[in-house]
Amino acid sequence: MANSHVIDFRLIGDDMQLVEVTLDPGETVIAEAGSMTYMDADIGFEARLGDGSAGNGGLMGKLFSAGKRMMTGESLFMTHFTNNGRARQRVAFGAPYPGKIIPVDLRANGGELTCQKDAFLCAAYGTKVDIAFQRRFGAGLFGGEGFILERLSGDGLAFVHAGGTIVKHDLRGETMRLDTGCLVAMTSGIDFDIERSGSLKSMVFGGEGLFLATVRGHGSVWIQSLPFSRLADRVISASRVGGRSSDEGSVLGGLGRMFED
Repeated sequence: MANSHVIDFRLIGDDMQLVEVTLDPGETVIAEAGSMTYMDADIGFEARLGDGSAGNGGLMGKLFSAGKRMMTGESLFMTHFTNNGRARQRVAFGAPYPGKIIPVDLRANGGELTCQKDAFLCAAYGTKVDIAFQRRFGAGLFGGEGFILERLSGDGLAFVHAGGTIVKHDLRGETMRLDTGCLVAMTSGIDFDIERSGSLKSMVFGGEGLFLATVRGHGSVWIQSLPFSRLADRVISASRVGGRSSDEGSVLGGLGRMFED
């Protein structure tokens, strides 16, 4: 018997996506605080400690679960959206930055998904949202996402978000190397580690960083083309520094100042 609620959904948009979830009467979806975009009139919502899964029963279990969420930088509370009406109702959740929303059927992926710590968006009620520690010191220190990842487990639908274009690869014992910040999620049969990116000259001057992530095993991995850290670096480099804009030395910058007060 399934423990998670069975929900319907549709993805809206391209680079700034929404996921619109349709709930039957009595069904619930859980989501990160602040991710809701719109909802029908009979959708009720409540902030609760824990995700509502069977493993978080009791006050101490909820407090322990909330405390672990604090380690990932997320809110203590998760918001539960429930259809309190007599007809099907909709609630939609928005991506926090440009990228894609990935629907993952946990039942079809071994019941478990490990993802970067800020990737989780929402899931069917009954999904357990936990943290996972990197077992290897090197992978935690240089692996791009630190020592703490998120682990989603259950038998329903979960939705994760990542930047840019998302590529899914199914590995059957192969090894793949990728930029340390580009790994979004992986199923339980995948082993994650890091390795040097090459010779000393390549590490210093190659532009690919000092280390690469390696994934190997049997399962699926999801890879993003634009990690948020890379996007943030570009925004910061293009922003004003010391009161001067990045184009002030150009002809366009000079023309722009002619029209300033």
